[in-house]
Amino acid sequence: MRSRTRSLALHSAVATRDARWIVLPILAGLATLVAFASSAGAQIQGRGFLFRPPIGSFAVRAGFAQANAKSEIFSFVTDELTLGRSDFASPSVDADLAIRVAPRLDVVLGASYSGRHAQSEFRHFVDNNDLPIEQTTGLVRVPVTAGAKLYLTSRGRSIGRFAWVPSTWSPFIGAAAGAMWYQFKQEGDFINMETLDVFPDTYESSGWAATAHGVAGLDISLGPRFGLTGEGRYTWGKAPMDRDFRGFDKIDLSGYNASVGIYVRF
Repeated sequence: MRSRTRSLALHSAVATRDARWIVLPILAGLATLVAFASSAGAQIQGRGFLFRPPIGSFAVRAGFAQANAKSEIFSFVTDELTLGRSDFASPSVDADLAIRVAPRLDVVLGASYSGRHAQSEFRHFVDNNDLPIEQTTGLVRVPVTAGAKLYLTSRGRSIGRFAWVPSTWSPFIGAAAGAMWYQFKQEGDFINMETLDVFPDTYESSGWAATAHGVAGLDISLGPRFGLTGEGRYTWGKAPMDRDFRGFDKIDLSGYNASVGIYVRF
């Protein structure tokens, strides 16, 4: 094995391109949904109603999750490997079940998934054949939470005793807490820094950690039962690392998430 120094411009360009391919479709989709909701909402408002206020809703969203990646393990892998913090950004999927407890207040049970595996290589070393020493690094986060969502305006109005008409726009804020399952995993070739030998191996740290998040968003009604929803949230979480990463401090599981999707009232 021999040491080397080489330009990382290509890797940086690829990482930037990958991030754009994740973010741009989401932003375009959000803009399309808002434009469609503006025209559709104007046509639908007042045409549909329920025979009673809904008792809850179920929402499914897709979006983009960016891990902060600021703890010691992330500093180590971004220094030694051709990784940046943007390599821990990933698509996300979220699902929420909300139960109405007051005209503007819901209790919410939710779950989310985000995860990505990025290819990398050692920045300063190659093997004896002058080939890169390659590995895959992955981060998966799955929070499961319970919390509350407060609507800042009325979600609808009752007309007499037998009709409830939804509002077109319903902004909300909320907070939740629970547990997050995580997995940080590396597979591939690595270097023994004492002997400089190259060897294949797998390193993994996984488990459960306490988590909490704050959220702000908007529901757009398309009819008495269905609508669009979008939200941004910030999640907090840390967890001790397993013995494969002995000596490192707690892994940072915090980050932000932006997502859009659909909901149905029941």
